[in-house]
Amino acid sequence: MNTYDLNGRYAVVTGGAQGIGQATARLLAESGATVALWDVDGAAALASADRIENAVAMECDVTDWDSISKALQTTETAFGQVDILVNSAGIAGPNTLVEDYDIAAWRQIVDVNLTGTFLVNRAVVPGMKERRYGRIVNIASVAGKEGNPTASAYSASKAGVIGFTKSLGKELAEFDIAVNCVTPAAARTPIFDQMSDEHIAYMLSKIPRARFVEVDEIASMIGWLCSAENSFTTASVFDLSGGRATY
Repeated sequence: MNTYDLNGRYAVVTGGAQGIGQATARLLAESGATVALWDVDGAAALASADRIENAVAMECDVTDWDSISKALQTTETAFGQVDILVNSAGIAGPNTLVEDYDIAAWRQIVDVNLTGTFLVNRAVVPGMKERRYGRIVNIASVAGKEGNPTASAYSASKAGVIGFTKSLGKELAEFDIAVNCVTPAAARTPIFDQMSDEHIAYMLSKIPRARFVEVDEIASMIGWLCSAENSFTTASVFDLSGGRATY
């Protein structure tokens, strides 16, 4: 993968213990950034950080404001500041029809994917505004643009991430804080363990490239969005859909 000039930058990656978050954390570190991996699975985050140079691990539940505040305080004590935020923490939930969808599961998915993204952004934005610099990337999904059947909660939560990103990007445009999101097609990560085989096959059938996206391909685009080179684009959506996205 290409690297970017992130020397002297300090980054937070939520969901950094595995999948897209882990791949992104590795690229940011290889590009010169010091990275904090925030993950609800503290042990897995620590194991991931041990394999990444200039990375530290912190247990953090993105649905809990107190947990986020504690993680941010610890990060800022260690780093001094947060220049880059990548929100990768997310869950897929069950594959079922809307009329059969478990209400508690719906709320959990929206709480992690959408409200969690809001809470973490809310925590780091004041410091970025004070320093008049920041790069934020929220992980959405092509499902948020097109909707996947039997995945209504996931699709709705990721559509919310897109709308939230566009709103926040406009709020922060004058502060040299770029807020963007990416909408990947499915990547074969541990999140697949939450999905049915039928749903996985459906997602693959919709990708003209006829394969799943690789996490390193996603990380590469995120890396540029986190760099100072991304000096103009904000409140935008970047597709990695293998040709699936129609708008």
